Amino acid sequence: MQAVLRQHLRLTMLLMMIPALIISAGCRSTATGILGPGDETAEAGKMVEAANQDLTKIKVLYKENEGKREEIKQALESNDIPEVRRLAGEIVQLINEGTNFGNSAIDKIREARDLKINPQYDEYLGLKEEALMKQLEAFNNYHQAARTLRDNYDPQNAEARDKVKADFEEKTLKYRETMEKARDFSSAANELYKETIVKK
Repeated sequence: MQAVLRQHLRLTMLLMMIPALIISAGCRSTATGILGPGDETAEAGKMVEAANQDLTKIKVLYKENEGKREEIKQALESNDIPEVRRLAGEIVQLINEGTNFGNSAIDKIREARDLKINPQYDEYLGLKEEALMKQLEAFNNYHQAARTLRDNYDPQNAEARDKVKADFEEKTLKYRETMEKARDFSSAANELYKETIVKK
């Protein structure tokens, strides 16, 4: 959960910088490059700013609940059925809310990309979109794992218990692996940002 929080914080900080760059570019009628003239980059920037608000909501949501993974691990170790199910249910709800905000942010970034913007700016937003898509894929894996615990965990049935725990561990591993892929896209976007946008 802390890794997810850090990732969303990085995305949020980067997206927050875009409107300022757009305003600066808009003041230079003869400007060229990543935020050049004659396009709809300023309008795209407003959409990205709105997407940033969704990402901020995700950051707050996860910050308030970052201890849940450790709590559920402890509940599993002690075979505490009510606590496992309670925590798993809370994680399912948390992921549902975060996914809704994530989908909203992606929709806004896609709207921004549909406008007439510079190809490098579009590439930057595309990488950010891919990073968010991978994060949502990761959330889906963790969501499935939490639902399995919530609906099927029974420490009294050793075979069922072991199967549910194994499924939880497998989906949690997929969650971590997919988050790594999301970080790769985010890193590529960060490099593009440093190499092109910041230098303009």
